[in-house]
Parts: sequence; structure tokens; C-alpha cells
Amino acid sequence: MQDQSPSIIAQDGLAALIAALQKQGYRVMAPTRHDAAIVYDEIAGINDLPAGWTDQQDGGTYRLLRRDDAALFGYVAAPQSWKRFLHAPLAQLWQLENSGEGTRISDASAPQDRLALLGVRACELQAIAVQDRVLLQGPYTDRQYQARRQGAFIVAVNCGQAGGTCFCVSMHGGPKAKAGYDLALTELLGEEHAFLVEVGSERGADLLAGLPHRPATAVETARAEAIIAHTAASMGRTMPSDDVRELLLGNLEHKQWDDVAERCLTCGNCTLVCPTCFCTTVWDETSLSGEHTERWRRWDSCFTVDFSYLHGGSVRTSAQSRYRQWITHKLANWVDQFGTSGCVGCGRCITWCPVGIDITAEVRAIRESPAAPGVKET
Repeated sequence: MQDQSPSIIAQDGLAALIAALQKQGYRVMAPTRHDAAIVYDEIAGINDLPAGWTDQQDGGTYRLLRRDDAALFGYVAAPQSWKRFLHAPLAQLWQLENSGEGTRISDASAPQDRLALLGVRACELQAIAVQDRVLLQGPYTDRQYQARRQGAFIVAVNCGQAGGTCFCVSMHGGPKAKAGYDLALTELLGEEHAFLVEVGSERGADLLAGLPHRPATAVETARAEAIIAHTAASMGRTMPSDDVRELLLGNLEHKQWDDVAERCLTCGNCTLVCPTCFCTTVWDETSLSGEHTERWRRWDSCFTVDFSYLHGGSVRTSAQSRYRQWITHKLANWVDQFGTSGCVGCGRCITWCPVGIDITAEVRAIRESPAAPGVKET
């Protein structure tokens, strides 16, 4: 694809973008306001976007507030992640029919919906790339994920503000979308409510060509860059990440694991809102006659006792061991398995922890008081 200079679309151009995607057969999933939160759901048009709303986030805290403008993307990381559309929380894997003519097993049909994801943040693009490595690029391909992922059209939105629990700069994932999108928008507020558009793929360029747009001026491009730079400079959290793998693996018996265990409820909220966690469990449902069986898969969490159950008992019975497993896998062993960290700095695990456990604070506590090499703390 040839380099293409940024363009400008107004609100009618954004409305035309949504309509064009729908005309091509996409179901457009985008942020909308529901039940006092920003959620990702199917929208009919631009009026379904959360105009004039923002969110306030801190450890264990989330609330919506009115803005003093009509920004359409004036919030940060929503409670849900886009994972729910690509790596479904519940999916049938296969079914078996047992009749007098024999036994027949058939795979569940691949998802047919074409999804357009509108409003994907840079940290979430990085999370999708992480899940791609796990579910597409390893020795085994998840066919259902593959079907959803290959058909998805992605419209990213560069962040115009940072949230109280954001730390994507530390994880080298944002706030500007760098790759993995078809089109990327930066919302420009002022006398003209418009969007600077950058093209990331051929099909993105083709779609933009059919929308009302004009070339961006140097001033508009500089405004967009300044918005992103301001966001990067105002992160709510930081977590220097370049040495986290070595730090955690060198402190597996640190006293901080006991401290966090006293607060952790092992509820699994952090794993369920995380955009990269991919753990699942499977179970079978069989009819009373024994003629029909289905195998299903649903999201699971390493915080549940049953997750590490092995012929007779759980390997990780304590809250300490389960929290340590989660954070060391996310920030350390993930690097060994997939060549990247499993954290993108979205901050959801902090916001949605009922007791406000902060992953950046836990790492900082270990960094500030590391255990001596080879010494088990008591």
C-alpha cells in the first residue's frame, strides 16, 4: 500500500463511514452508553455513539460523567474489551449424533457475521495482536477466532485523554495506533468537530475514497499530534516494563505475594476484563437418551480453584499462588511463550478489581524491595 497523507472527515463523513460499512454487510460494533457505562455493542448510526460523555476511573472505581463538549470518543478504556467479539466468551465446539445408523460428529459452524469494530484504542489493537500470536500464529489455530478475526474491519481511535488507571505508554502500546487497523481517527474538537483520518490498509483506502473527505492541513495534523502527545504525558499510572520479566521471576518468594493475597478476593474480575487473557474450559452436555452430545467452551480464569485441578486436587489452592501465577504469566512467562508481554497497559484490571489491587503498584513494591537471590522469604 502506498503512503497516504491524512485526511479530514466531518461528522457527516463519520456517519457515511458507518453507513458504508453496513452497506458492505458489516455489523458495526462501537461504543454506546448503557447501564451507566460505556459498552461495545451494535449501533445503527452515529447517534448511538456516547456524545458528550466521559468516564472517571481509579482503583476499584468507575463512573460516567458529562463532558462540556460533544466529543463522541471522549472516554478511555471501556469495561469490556473487543475480545468478546473475536474470542467469544461462549462457543459450541462440536456436536455428536448417535443413532441406529451410527455415530456422526460435526464441528460447530464457523461464525458468518462480518464485524466492523469502530473505536478501537491503541492498547486494544496491541491486545488483538497479542491474541493473534496465541490463537493464530502458534502450532494450533483456533478456527472460530480465525473466522471472526479475518473478516473484521477495524477503525481505530487515537486517545484524546488518558484515564486514571491507564499506563499504555509504559507497555509501548499507545496512545497512538501504529498498526493493525484499516482506518485510524483522531477526534478534533473546536469550531469544526472533525476527525483526522489515517489509512492503514488497502480496504481502508477504498472505503475512505467513497466518503466525503478532504486533505488535512499541516495545522490540523499538528493539532492531532499535540492531542496524542498530551495524552501520552498524562498517564494515570506508570510501570517500567523492560526488566519486569527478570524482576518477577527472580522474586517468586517475595513477601509481597502474601501481602496481595490478604486483599485479593480471587474473583477473577481482572482476567475477565483483560483484553489478552485467553484461558478457557470445556464441558459436554449430553441428552438423557444419549443420542445427542454437545461440547462447549467458555472463558475461564486462573483465579478459580478448579482451573488447576489435576486428578485429585488443585495445584494452586491459595490466593497467593493464584495471584502470583496470573501476574508472572502475564508479565514474564508470556514473553517466553509468545515473544511479547501479555499486558498492554489498558488499566482495566485495576479499575474493575473490587478491592482496587493495582498491578503497577505490586510490581513497584517488588522493585523497591527485591528479595536476595536464592533466599526464600518468611
